This record gives sequence, C-alpha cells and structure tokens, in this order.
Amino acid sequence: MTKREFTLYRYRIPVDSQVILRNRFLKVREGLLVNVQCGEHSGWGEIAPLPEFSQENLDDAQAQTLDWLKRWDETRSRGEKLAMDDLYPSVAFGLSCALAEMCGELGEQGNYHTVPLCFGDPDELYSELDAMTGEKVAKMKVGLYEANRDGMIVDMLLEAIPDLKLRLDANRSWAEPKADLFAKYVKPQHRTRIAFLEEPCKNRAASLDFADRTGIKLAWDESLRDVDFALEQDERVAAIVVKPTLVGSIEKCSALIQQAHQFGMQAVISSSFESSFGLTQLARLAQQLTPNVAPGLDTLSLMDYQLIRTWPNSTLPVIELGNREFIWEVEHHSNLI
Repeated sequence: MTKREFTLYRYRIPVDSQVILRNRFLKVREGLLVNVQCGEHSGWGEIAPLPEFSQENLDDAQAQTLDWLKRWDETRSRGEKLAMDDLYPSVAFGLSCALAEMCGELGEQGNYHTVPLCFGDPDELYSELDAMTGEKVAKMKVGLYEANRDGMIVDMLLEAIPDLKLRLDANRSWAEPKADLFAKYVKPQHRTRIAFLEEPCKNRAASLDFADRTGIKLAWDESLRDVDFALEQDERVAAIVVKPTLVGSIEKCSALIQQAHQFGMQAVISSSFESSFGLTQLARLAQQLTPNVAPGLDTLSLMDYQLIRTWPNSTLPVIELGNREFIWEVEHHSNLI
C-alpha cells in the first residue's frame, strides 16, 4: 500500500517597514507552506495571498487549501484528478507547485537573473548592472509620487546610463493628464528604451490611448485578472507580466504565456512578495516557461529573513522549519491507500 500525506504550515516574516502596497504599509509577510507526499515522492508549494491585490485573504486561503487537500486525498485514492479551476489564485498556484514538484514536473534549474529594483539613484544601479550579462534592464515603480517627478527621474536614469532599458510599473495610478505629464518629461529619444510601462492609466482604453500619443509601449498586469479581459495582438503592447500568485495554477500561467508568445509579446514572470521559498519556485518556473527573459523576482531584499529554501548569494538569515517563532504547523494528515 502507498502512503499519502499532506502537511500545512503557516509562516510570518517581518519585512522592511517602508514597503507600501497601494494604501497600506506591509510590515509582515504571511503565507502557507504545503507539503504533499505519495510514497517516497514529496512536493512543496507556497500559498501567499498579497494584501491589497489578492481577492482572498490568508484565512480564506487556508480554509480552502485544507478542504481541497482532504478532497484530493480522497479522490486520489480512487484514481481521480481533482480540478483547480474554482480555487483562489494563490491556492491554485501553491497546490499546483506542490503537485508538480512531487511528480517531477517542476525542473530543478532556475532563472535567477533578476531585474533589479531602482529607486532613482543611478549610482546604486551601476554595480548591479555591471554584474548582469546581456541586456541591461532595471525596474522602477512610478505613480507613487508626482508624475512630473517620475518622468524627470526616468529621463535622468536613461540619460546617465546609455545602454539601460527600464521596465516601469504604474499600477493604474494615473488619470490621463497625469500620464501625459509623466511622458512630457521623458525625451522622445529615451522613450524607446522604456521596455514597457505596466498599466499607466485607470483603465485599458486610456492606457492604449496614452501609448498612441507617446509611443511608449505597454505591458498588461492587472488586466490579466479582469473578468472581461482577453489577450489580443496589439503593437502598442510589448509584454504581459504574469504574477502566478495572482493569476492561478501553473497550467493557467503556462497557457497565458504561450498565447502571449503567439502574439509576439514578451512574457515576464514576476513576484508578489513571496518568501525566498516561493521565489525559488518562481525562478524554476521562469526557467521552464520564459528561459530567455529575466523574471521580476528582486523582492527578497525587502524581507528580514529567508524561509527554508535560500536564494543564491543572499546573505539574509534563514528561518528553518522547526523555528516555531515564525512557522507553525496547521494540520497533518496521512492515509494508506
């Protein structure tokens, strides 16, 4: 008889107190770790709804995860496959990672060539860019301050570092006049080195009009989660930014990425402030689905600790599974079938 079991853990990690998610400071990152086992095979996943962005909170995710795991254990014993279509995105992604890892379907090699987050100081970027091979790419958040200030900083960076390309993320922060004010302060010859600007305006139509007026290419991020959204080929859209914790299962993310590639768009796998554990799985997924594109996974530096699995070359202290100050077991279940 084969032994099947699962264990669910909950974690809590302090983060940099200056991290802002829309309208709130993020002072701790909380999530779940799920372990599934079948005989000698084991797999792990991280389930970490992102406050202000996920539709579900952590308690909702925990309850749904436990319910799914118990039904999975029952249906697997009958040789059935349990669907994930009706699960919260964070739950579907974490569970799909655990099952893929258990079945040997999540490759061990990771794409750890992350894009550094830039806060406006070119001197801080030089050393990170020098260490990069190939295209020099950095990411910058815009829309948190005045639009003209953002435009001046972006233009300054592109002027100071001639081979730099910038990925910009506005999180739908601007009305059209403010978006135009941002573009006014970026010289036309520099706009072509904006790899893409994620969701500059309040809605897709306004963002597309902005792209028409300015020539700045767009990327869809939040739009991927809109119920009325369908990905279409559009020369104004250069990329999609896939955040699996907010999108759903590996299968759903893979289908979206394949569609983008068919339309000639770049697909970038990006983090939702997961722990080092989740980031390493995202890096492995990026290696499988987008091997030639640097993912957006440079958020670990905002945390105080790593969680069990470590990121290459990180010097942050590591929290191990037995540390009950930060990790505690929610439920363990085993069954012989």
